[in-house]
Amino acid sequence: MSRGGWRSNWRRPGGIISTRRSPAARSARRRANSPFWPPAVRAAFAKARPALDAMAAKLYELGDAAGEGAAFKMINQLLAGVHIAAASEAIAFAAKQGLDIRKVYEVITASAGNSWMFENRVPHVLDGDYTPRSAVEIFVKDLGIIQDMARSAKFPVPVAAAALQMFLMTAASGMGRDDDASVARMYARVTGTHLPGEPK
Repeated sequence: MSRGGWRSNWRRPGGIISTRRSPAARSARRRANSPFWPPAVRAAFAKARPALDAMAAKLYELGDAAGEGAAFKMINQLLAGVHIAAASEAIAFAAKQGLDIRKVYEVITASAGNSWMFENRVPHVLDGDYTPRSAVEIFVKDLGIIQDMARSAKFPVPVAAAALQMFLMTAASGMGRDDDASVARMYARVTGTHLPGEPK
């Protein structure tokens, strides 16, 4: 795929634009584990590196082709969105089965089925705390961008498409500005499953 099209909208020639949200918008824990993907010409990248190093634990130099950093970000967001949707589905399904979901969390985080998103987001569900650290609408946007990218490339992304529908349903249920772990609440509400902090 050429560097034109959708990718050109993500970079000003010769400039450095963060393709991630502001560090202030993320939790300290997430920030400490986040890479930072700023597309830039080599000289500008080198000049800005001290400031960028201060904003992220990991900094990757991806080259100076327009849109390279945005493409990397969208691959990350595809995986992140799918993992959040899967974690939400799994913990809500566990609750529907009558399992102790705190024990489920303990077991899964020590098992092959674990993911970074399961380990990070499920505690929000266990605590019934949907204060937004990362909102549902962010993944409605990013997974939508991924669908546009995939359509342009004629590349099927059925798993990401299914995850997008989960986030859309959650947003349509009035939880768009709540934490993205609210996908679990959406599952619970449509299946008559009780989760902590939710009315019985």
